[in-house]
Amino acid sequence: MRLAVPAFGALVAEPLFLLADSAIVGHLGTPQLAGLGVAGALLVTAVSLCVFLAYGTTAGVARRVGAGDTRAAIALGVDGMWLAAGLGAAIALAGAFAAPALIDAFGTTASATPYALTYLRVSLPGIPAMLVVLAATGVLRGLQDTGTPLVVAVIGAIANVVLNVVLVYGLDLGIGGSALGTVIAQFGMAAAFVVVVVRGARSRGASLRPDLPGIRAAASTGVPLLLRTLTLRVALLVMTYVATAQGTRSVAAHQVAFAIWTFLALALDAVAIAGQAIVGRYLGAGDVEGTRAATRRMLEWGVAAGIVMGLLVVALRAVYVPLFTDDVAVRSLIGSVLVVAAVFQPVAGAVFALDGVLIGAGDGRYLAWAGVATLVAFLPLTFWVLAADSGLVALWWAFGAFMVARLVTLLWRERGGGWLVPGAAVPRRGGAGSRDIAL
Repeated sequence: MRLAVPAFGALVAEPLFLLADSAIVGHLGTPQLAGLGVAGALLVTAVSLCVFLAYGTTAGVARRVGAGDTRAAIALGVDGMWLAAGLGAAIALAGAFAAPALIDAFGTTASATPYALTYLRVSLPGIPAMLVVLAATGVLRGLQDTGTPLVVAVIGAIANVVLNVVLVYGLDLGIGGSALGTVIAQFGMAAAFVVVVVRGARSRGASLRPDLPGIRAAASTGVPLLLRTLTLRVALLVMTYVATAQGTRSVAAHQVAFAIWTFLALALDAVAIAGQAIVGRYLGAGDVEGTRAATRRMLEWGVAAGIVMGLLVVALRAVYVPLFTDDVAVRSLIGSVLVVAAVFQPVAGAVFALDGVLIGAGDGRYLAWAGVATLVAFLPLTFWVLAADSGLVALWWAFGAFMVARLVTLLWRERGGGWLVPGAAVPRRGGAGSRDIAL
């Protein structure tokens, strides 16, 4: 609870960036909201593919902490932050050249395309800051500190709302002002995290210089998590593609529903964050039984939190849906989709908890292959929805089936013992007796 409650606050604050953008841009018009939906999906994909910077760092740092080597733990985290900065710069540069093609790939309507392109181009320079925030957050979580990320995330979310309102409405910069406000807020958050990590490194004598072997090790450990995340993002991008093919109102409603789903997912992910830190620390200390007991408890909390979230989503729809758009038809569609999303919240709670446990154990290889399997099962459902023109609600039922498939693969793995590998090193491969990589 000490880890999960502050993590809950931080994770809830993070999606407020996208929710705030959706609410502010939504009142500029439906084409603007649809444009944000496409550009937002691309940006979230780019950043989410790099979530291994947080997850892998959390697991590695926590194992070192469990083994009693805090100096090495922080040095590992610094390497992760250098990797984040370089990777972010490369993604931003590539995105600047590919922006028009990426927008066109979604089949975006003529009315929404200019807004999507504007939002994407203005947002791209902020990607290095976003990735540094991810890596630094992983360092602090691994050190069993979820309070500092909470403070930074809350201040960043508040600053983002203020900047968006001023730039969009005060200076009349439109959707570009919304993107600019978010970029400024992200750079402020990155600067705050850098100060905290630098202070911790100096107090423990850890080097702040780029260490190429350490950076390569961080990148190598992140490859399975990258593949695992890629399968999730492909599933969500396919959903956006199908929603876009159904028309402007459909993709606008999907954008709001997806933003709310992300909000709920990251809120439920508080249990997963605790799982990463606790499991990494316990296995680093060689406490297998403690790992098992913590896993059971986190699974219980995940399901319970999912039930509460699902009930709140349905009960409060009339309150929050009108905040996103004035289009009555879009509001009605959003409300219908959210009922489906609410049904699967308990499943999502269990999935995120188990996902966090296996990430904390360094079981990335299994998670990668399980992700491929569930994606292969999901894609035919989405294309059936597209071919049958079944609508946005049917698309979200298909997504619910995807979550159930993920739960089955995770429960099967958790029931076995191949992921319970003790020691200070993060396993390179899942399973007892596998080669380890000392980070």
